[in-house]
Amino acid sequence: MAAAMAGLYRRLLASPPSIDFASSQGKQLFLEAIQNGTMEGFYRLVSYFQTQSEPAYCGLASLSMVLNALAIDPGRKWKGPWRWFDESMLDCCEPLEKVKARGISFGKLVCLAHCAGAQVEAFHASHSSIDDFRKYVKKCSTSDECHVISSYHRAALKQTGTGHFSPIGGYHVGKDMALILDVARFKYPPHWVPLTLLWEGMNYVDETTGQSRGFMLISRPHREPGMLYTLSCKHESWNSIAKFLIDDVPLLLKSEDLKDIHNVLSVVVSSLPSNFEEFIKWVAEVRRREDGGPSLSAEEKARLSIKEEVLKQVQETGLFKHVASFLSHSCSVHSPTSGNGNTLPDIAASVCCQGAEILSGKLSSSTVYCCQETCLGSKSEDEKPITMVCGTVVNGNTEQGVDALIPSSPRKLCCNCTCASKNISMHPASTDVLTVLLLSLPSTTWDGIKDEQLLGEIDGLVSTENLPALLQEEVLHLRRQLHLLKRCQEGKVDEDLGAPLS
Repeated sequence: MAAAMAGLYRRLLASPPSIDFASSQGKQLFLEAIQNGTMEGFYRLVSYFQTQSEPAYCGLASLSMVLNALAIDPGRKWKGPWRWFDESMLDCCEPLEKVKARGISFGKLVCLAHCAGAQVEAFHASHSSIDDFRKYVKKCSTSDECHVISSYHRAALKQTGTGHFSPIGGYHVGKDMALILDVARFKYPPHWVPLTLLWEGMNYVDETTGQSRGFMLISRPHREPGMLYTLSCKHESWNSIAKFLIDDVPLLLKSEDLKDIHNVLSVVVSSLPSNFEEFIKWVAEVRRREDGGPSLSAEEKARLSIKEEVLKQVQETGLFKHVASFLSHSCSVHSPTSGNGNTLPDIAASVCCQGAEILSGKLSSSTVYCCQETCLGSKSEDEKPITMVCGTVVNGNTEQGVDALIPSSPRKLCCNCTCASKNISMHPASTDVLTVLLLSLPSTTWDGIKDEQLLGEIDGLVSTENLPALLQEEVLHLRRQLHLLKRCQEGKVDEDLGAPLS
């Protein structure tokens, strides 16, 4: 008979330098910090305090804890009808299997925070100072509008293990100590540590990146971006598409003798990878039919209203008019509207199957869903028609009714091209998606255009400064995603923590 492994039950917290939060001294520090006003961020954080579900998930657990504490809406289901950040949903910048095996780097966690829609300021310790770190810890300890995640080496605190992530739950001014809400709760309890030692731990170099560890401030934007569009790295070709958009398009524009906007669009569109629409997705509102009552909730109406306003603003841009005109006269095999999977039945079936997969909590599993039937309907809410795709999805002997709320547009495109006309009934359509993708390219993309008058015209069409506020936020979010995903693909995200805003 094989002997059972005893395993490990927690670790003894080295004290000093740390002080157990639940000890009498820890409680005294807590009370004094409350009286000094430097525990304001603690209450929301502790409400969502979680234990990392895998030994190497400290970064994912810290981030999901902070995102939930900031009440940032992930915009997609976790399990059942619930939208909620969970470690399993944070796979945008690094596959979960890789994180499970060896953890995640500081830069890639920053990337994940950006992709999740948070506002992020990140600093390697080697590029910051202890005075700045102390300032930011105080800032987030006196408010519940931002939180600090620290990346440090446990050896500095006389703890076992190596690199680790955890949120900072508060600060004691008099003792200059920070409260670590350690997400490895199976190992160490929450504890107070001298800020100077924590700073020392952040200055350790991460051997996998060659960069020092550091800290990030995470706060909530005044509105969640990515309400209508998002970039996806789920498709296997996403890295080649990101490279094409950032590296190849500027070279193509520089090498051609372009005379007008039509020429510019022709160069870009004719060279687009055939599956580029797998890279930029529109965000559908999906619900189980039994979860949805006869009327939409106020929350559903508000989100749908924002999506429709973003779509309207896209279609009011000057660039959209050029893209629509170009596509209506360019029905070629290279046109993004010519794909066989872009018709209403195909999109409806895909949306409903993905929705059933998400609602079941079995995303990316081996479970096969088949869309038995779909229909396009509408319902009137406050005298306003709402477009809805209804589908019946089959998994073995089980049927699931799924509804998807579709942001619709009053604009009707007139295309002479027969293959495009069948695709514009579903919104957001290829014309909208291509317009947003072009707007989201780095501002330097167009600098190689030789004709100065044409360059000025293009700059006017793609400038984010000329966009309405909602669309501007949407475009800048996509631009950040594109930049960070490309840096991840290159393995350089830890070298450059910033993301372009213009």
